[in-house]
Amino acid sequence: MTGLLALTVLLLTAGTASAHDVITGSDPADGSTVPTAPTQVSVTFDETPQPEGAALTVVGPDGARHEQGAATVRDKVVSVPVGALPQAGQYEIGYRIVSSDGHPVSGSVTFDLTTPSAPAAAATTGAPAQAAPADHSGHSDGSAPPSPAASAGPDTGSGGVPAWVFVVIAIVVVGGAAALVLRRRA
Repeated sequence: MTGLLALTVLLLTAGTASAHDVITGSDPADGSTVPTAPTQVSVTFDETPQPEGAALTVVGPDGARHEQGAATVRDKVVSVPVGALPQAGQYEIGYRIVSSDGHPVSGSVTFDLTTPSAPAAAATTGAPAQAAPADHSGHSDGSAPPSPAASAGPDTGSGGVPAWVFVVIAIVVVGGAAALVLRRRA
């Protein structure tokens, strides 16, 4: 009887434990070397993230940000346009989404650029090639996207108690109740 009750509890609670969306790829690919600067970057997840709160940042080797506007969500892909990338080196794409299960997920991926794009202002004025500050006011909630340096890896916890703890507690409680019932009958 205890085994049947434990199995029932396990089956009923297993559906409520859901995993956060997991990154399955990016464009440019994580760790890749690209010869030309992309005009857009994207991160792909295993589930469709919620469109509210999605943000991508693109930070260059000099620490300057290069994303242009707000991130968009289409199916499982979050993308953002990118301005000129004026330096060769490693670029970091930081992401922050609200997972399909409602929990925030953040992290970053990197790619190396071998040939920088020529900034339009430097080509016409002869000024030194530096990243111009970009307008990032396109975020609907008024907040800036996450700093990739602050989110070095994906958020693996929700800040709460894992679902398996509740399953174990339920099994112990049901088993204890069944033992008491059997003891009283004896």
